Amino acid sequence: MTAEPSQPVPLRASDADREAVVAELQEAAADGRIDLDELGTRLEVALAARTHAELAPLTADLLPVMPPAQPLLVKGGMAGAVRDGIWRVPAQIRAYGGLGGVKIDFTRVECRLRVVEVEVNGGAGGVEIVVPDGWVVETGEVDPGLAGLRNRTTAERLPGSPLIRLSGDCGMGGVTVRHPERGERRKLQRESR
Repeated sequence: MTAEPSQPVPLRASDADREAVVAELQEAAADGRIDLDELGTRLEVALAARTHAELAPLTADLLPVMPPAQPLLVKGGMAGAVRDGIWRVPAQIRAYGGLGGVKIDFTRVECRLRVVEVEVNGGAGGVEIVVPDGWVVETGEVDPGLAGLRNRTTAERLPGSPLIRLSGDCGMGGVTVRHPERGERRKLQRESR
């Protein structure tokens, strides 16, 4: 008597999984890849889906074939470097403090990713990372080096906000992760009017 092979158990979908599919479908409709009738049909199925297997076909034909994305390199060098303003966040960022230091400001970015990998090397100038309220930064993979890591962010993650996963070495300049300070908040409020 031979035993029948066991069937794999379907993985349950979370609210976040369903929300991610809904966002992708809405973006596809905005781009004209699906029409509004098809959007409505797919949204109905997405919101009722219980497993990943039910969600997968809803976006399978929407995924563009893209070459692997190159990480964004931000190098401080002698004079320092700042990445701020409005920019699209890639899945991977590498920040090298050098002598002048690096500042990466995520407060006005466009980010549709769930996780952003940021590799830091503090060098002598250090690396400073500014994230909006509601974004969470995971720092367990960072070597404190000589100057150490200062994480001044809160652990309260807003639904749909990305997770910044830090790795690397703080070096002699250190790494600071924080939310916007009072002056930066006022400037953001003025710009949003």
